[in-house]
Amino acid sequence: MNQSKFSLADVLTVLAALAFGFVCFLGANFSYINDNKVWGMSHTTGCLVMAVTIAFLLFITAFGAKLLKRTSRNFKTSFVWEIVLLVLFVIFAVIFTTKISPFPHYFTVTSQKSEIINKLQASITQAENMFAEYESYAETRENLYKHKLQSVVTAKNPLEYDSCGFNRISGVSDASQIDTKMFTIHADLFPTNYSDTISQNGIKEVAAKWLQEAKNITISWKPIGIVGVVNDIEEKSNEWLDTLVKLSQIREPCEQQANVFEYNLLSYKDVKTHFSKLDSPTLLSIGFATMAYVLMLLSWYVTKRNSRSTGSFTTATYEVVL
Repeated sequence: MNQSKFSLADVLTVLAALAFGFVCFLGANFSYINDNKVWGMSHTTGCLVMAVTIAFLLFITAFGAKLLKRTSRNFKTSFVWEIVLLVLFVIFAVIFTTKISPFPHYFTVTSQKSEIINKLQASITQAENMFAEYESYAETRENLYKHKLQSVVTAKNPLEYDSCGFNRISGVSDASQIDTKMFTIHADLFPTNYSDTISQNGIKEVAAKWLQEAKNITISWKPIGIVGVVNDIEEKSNEWLDTLVKLSQIREPCEQQANVFEYNLLSYKDVKTHFSKLDSPTLLSIGFATMAYVLMLLSWYVTKRNSRSTGSFTTATYEVVL
């Protein structure tokens, strides 16, 4: 009976190589978290090419050895190349199981999952609290400004009264002018793009939505998405903080001594270190790698060598009789 050209063992070889490559992609994605370029390409593309290359090298050596084993001609040459491919497979297997390989690095990072999640959760919470802190800061400024205006009106010092922007000849009462100035400072500290509860397009709402999604990705530990969270949260948090600081720099008349909004964000370097630092392979990674290698070689192992090849490795009787 002829052997099937593509057996179940072949399918397992392909699936094992693909699974190994996928884990390598995740590991490379972790390892190069600080790099915008990987192998001269964009971060994601470079990591993908690296993973495909690793999977291809393992697959082509394992499956190539299987094809050479079942050859029906050039037996001696095929056998030599079969051994060469098997040796290369073992070499690749050893290299791709060491700590410099992205495969075990994925498991190294995953083993620190709890610590990473806790640190990211703290960073996300702090970013969320930034807006509440700004609103508290703005409320304090408005109260101080109102007290300042009321004291100026009470004192009726001409120079100070005029420097604060009051108009003595307009006929508008001091109380109305104070209300107008309070409306102005509130509009400066909370412009229309700060918060929009209807369309949800305000800075505050956009930030809250993004941070909630980042929190969900972090809690559920999505290996691909979490790298984006770690990289983007630092940039986005600083952008939001810069926007709030710029809003706080606007000054009203008689408000020259007002403080600028200040807020300290947590450093993300420590979190990134968990992703980029290489460490010795874990027993779990070695176990999964070994299982993948066995499955990749399964097709070669179960393939029967062509019966005609047996004679090519032995010498016929009539050839040795002199």
